[in-house]
Amino acid sequence: MKYLLYIFLFFLGSVSAQNEKYFEQGNTLYNQGKYAEALSRYQAILKTNEHSAELYFNIANAHYKLNHIAPSVYYYEKALALKPNDKDIKNNLSFANNMRVDAIHNLPEVGLSKFVKNFANIMSFDAWAKVSIGLVVLFVLLYLAYYFTYTTGKKRLLFISSTLSIFLAFIALAFTFYNYNLTRQNNPAIVFAQEAQVKSEPNLRSDEAFVLHEGTKVQVLDTVNNWKKIKLSDGKTGWIPNSDIKLLDIFY
Repeated sequence: MKYLLYIFLFFLGSVSAQNEKYFEQGNTLYNQGKYAEALSRYQAILKTNEHSAELYFNIANAHYKLNHIAPSVYYYEKALALKPNDKDIKNNLSFANNMRVDAIHNLPEVGLSKFVKNFANIMSFDAWAKVSIGLVVLFVLLYLAYYFTYTTGKKRLLFISSTLSIFLAFIALAFTFYNYNLTRQNNPAIVFAQEAQVKSEPNLRSDEAFVLHEGTKVQVLDTVNNWKKIKLSDGKTGWIPNSDIKLLDIFY
């Protein structure tokens, strides 16, 4: 058993060293303007199931230099999912999006729903869950202190504090479930077909709803056989063949 463990650790070390070598070779080739060759080095790392924002970012850059619209947008989006606040990724993604044919405007969110969504997105759903658990623990401690305190002033203060903490715990729990549902509903994909006909129903005989071009980001709502129901950021929906899009498979 120990012998197998040594072999496994040696294998992991070898793969890691090989990937680092490929990454450095890819960077060198990229700086020399040999973008296709650099891309082959980066893709060799992907085959080992290694995922990182830096790797996706470099792959996207190479695709962008080769004028590959859909793959560049796809890998910038993958990099951004791992590093959502990275300014370089956001900047390069905007350049890649400018190469797209389709100009789709976001459906504006207003009022209470916009406020709730923005506030819920301050933290991930697991962070909200940790906050709610912490508040419940605080409630228990404050309530115990309230129970064993006999001074009227302190007892009143502890009662108010414990009540407030459990109230905030329920609010945090509500945001946990709300954010979790938002995460589950987030199923983005990128159009890879140069031109894709979006149908009103999931079959070739149905009417054409609209046309999309490579690099456009969509949300996948449903799947029927070889068709995906998609939604655009402006609210339009339709059905597109599976082969015309590629799911982002974002890692959370």
